[in-house]
Amino acid sequence: MDYETLLTVQGYAKFFLVLAVFIIFYSYAWSIYKRQRTGERDFEKYSKLVHDDSSVSPPLE
Repeated sequence: MDYETLLTVQGYAKFFLVLAVFIIFYSYAWSIYKRQRTGERDFEKYSKLVHDDSSVSPPLE
């Protein structure tokens, strides 16, 4: 394989890898949004954990 073909294959591989990572992260963000909207899970209490993280605070779940 010559150098130009190797660069072309590497470019396509990077593109499809970035595309796959984008799809995975976007679907994860959509699932978080959907679970928050339907009330299946309340992510606000997880964000409050940042401010109240003492050892005597009650567990979240």
